[in-house]
Amino acid sequence: MTVNIIPYQSNHATDFKNLNIAWLEKYFFVEAKDENLLNDCENTILAIGGYIFMAEYKNVIVGCFSFIPHKKGYFELGKMAVNQKYQGKGIGKQLLSYAIDFAKEHHWKGILLYSSTKLPTALHIYRKYGFKDIALEKELPYARSDVKMELSLN
Repeated sequence: MTVNIIPYQSNHATDFKNLNIAWLEKYFFVEAKDENLLNDCENTILAIGGYIFMAEYKNVIVGCFSFIPHKKGYFELGKMAVNQKYQGKGIGKQLLSYAIDFAKEHHWKGILLYSSTKLPTALHIYRKYGFKDIALEKELPYARSDVKMELSLN
């Protein structure tokens, strides 16, 4: 199944939030940082130099991801979600591939992400695409995070 990956527009706010809330509630819980990012993504992600992309299939938004500025030349890949009805169809891989290509086109140094050992399939895909485990800092952005990865683009 091939999807169109399109830049976020204001009319995607509800889809972006709902896609993320659905997976968070399935595997974890919605944390304060999640609420902050999802309730006002235009100010908490886009206005600070971040990006949001949506996956569209037959005029239905079925997935998403964001890039949040982290440190000079690095962005955090986050808020990646695929509608449960469309999981297992390669949409997550398409989103990840698009994200990596986008980062390369913008000459970023690397992509960081936080994940969890409760998501072995996601971790396997990240590693397959070249992400390497790196040390977690003491003050984590999410309680659910027990894995931090980096894809170096230099």
